[in-house]
Amino acid sequence: MAQLLSVNVGLPRETDWATIGRTSIDKTAVEGPVRVHALGLEGDQVSNRKYHGGLDKAVYAFAVEDLRLWAERLGEPVAPGQFGENLTTEGIDVNEAEIGERWRIGTVLLEVRSVRTPCAEFKRWMGHCGYDDRAWVKRFAAEGRPGPYLRVLEEGVLAAGDAVEVVHRPGHGVSVSTFYRAVSTDRTLLPRLLEVPDLVPEARDKAEKYVRALAGGQEDVALPS
Repeated sequence: MAQLLSVNVGLPRETDWATIGRTSIDKTAVEGPVRVHALGLEGDQVSNRKYHGGLDKAVYAFAVEDLRLWAERLGEPVAPGQFGENLTTEGIDVNEAEIGERWRIGTVLLEVRSVRTPCAEFKRWMGHCGYDDRAWVKRFAAEGRPGPYLRVLEEGVLAAGDAVEVVHRPGHGVSVSTFYRAVSTDRTLLPRLLEVPDLVPEARDKAEKYVRALAGGQEDVALPS
């Protein structure tokens, strides 16, 4: 049975290695019920609102199976919350979830909305924690299993141990992994993103620009990052 293994929250902390002088990537597991609002979990707050947070990135999920995969790659344990995820799942392949898929966890209804893009801050955090962070962003991207950002459709309460129930699957077949590869490592997949209703604007803009370029015979057009 798919379940929520851990619920992790973190508030901004001052640090000398973060680009803006503070970070919220350091998450702590919470015992008992946690209230979830439209902008995320109670007790959790993003530090850099330019790139994180908002309705479409309210909650970040990552699978414990993928943490274990990284533990093998890195040669040492990786605990839930280490990758800055709010929800550590077990028994569900979150990267094969379709964009727009909906999950019921506790009394909260969540929608798979977007994907996490690794950044230099993530690399610095891994190095700060003693992991091998050489070419970290490139290595993480190459794995193609980033975990999804979730939108909160119905606020409520969830807790570690709650079942993760898939209550809606759109059927278009565009998964979290496909979305991620399209916007990062394989732009030939970008047209597929246009099959997703209510696609996040930044991804739609990128996909539409690529399709227009193909129509104009500009196969090598540079796309915005």
